[in-house]
Amino acid sequence: MTTSGDTALPKSVELMWGLEQPGARGPRRGLTLDQILDAAVAVADAEGYAALSMNRVAKQLGFTAMSLYRYVDSKNTLIDLLMDRVVGEPPAIAADTPWRPGLEQWASAEFERIGRHPWWVDIPLNRPPMGPNNMAWLDAGLRLLGETAVPEPIKLQLVMNLSMFVMGKRRAVRDLQTEEDGDFASVMARVLDPQRFPSVSAALSASAFYDDEIDWDKADFEFGLARLLDGYEVFIRTFD
Repeated sequence: MTTSGDTALPKSVELMWGLEQPGARGPRRGLTLDQILDAAVAVADAEGYAALSMNRVAKQLGFTAMSLYRYVDSKNTLIDLLMDRVVGEPPAIAADTPWRPGLEQWASAEFERIGRHPWWVDIPLNRPPMGPNNMAWLDAGLRLLGETAVPEPIKLQLVMNLSMFVMGKRRAVRDLQTEEDGDFASVMARVLDPQRFPSVSAALSASAFYDDEIDWDKADFEFGLARLLDGYEVFIRTFD
């Protein structure tokens, strides 16, 4: 319910926060919002984000698109709900965990969670996520910085910057991962002139671009995360 002067809440917010029961009007159709969202995740997992539509999700369920509109009023609402559903709840991090190892756990959990559904990074960030799961992640990140002297607005910037790093790394992993990952090193070894590209050639010779014994995606993420938190550590000390 809104009071005078209030604007109506977005439909997705009402659904995510349990302020409206989907499909409450009209005859029962045998569907639930959870079933619709599960079907949408299944479609995107199999065919990618671009395949998501009300018609495609309805087909996955064996219903008509009109049946879905009783529960989800638009594709935009469906996408908002999926953005919150896919990330799920944040990891349980012990209350006495210092901020740096806590944020390491937090960021690693987000990296792993998004990696289960790589299409999630294709969802346009037209507005900040407003669902309870995303708010729980944000709250958990801010709570880890609670014992620092960093002002609240800057705590928010630190957490959001960390999350953007995670999403960027996850997008890079998805976009660059092919069945021919190892070909890059072999192709470059054949065409690079060490006289013209001495530094790149040296890196290539040292297996900097590819190594069968290294989980490169994980190692690259962990290295970048550690360097980012190195900077956080120096920055946070300026408030002591």
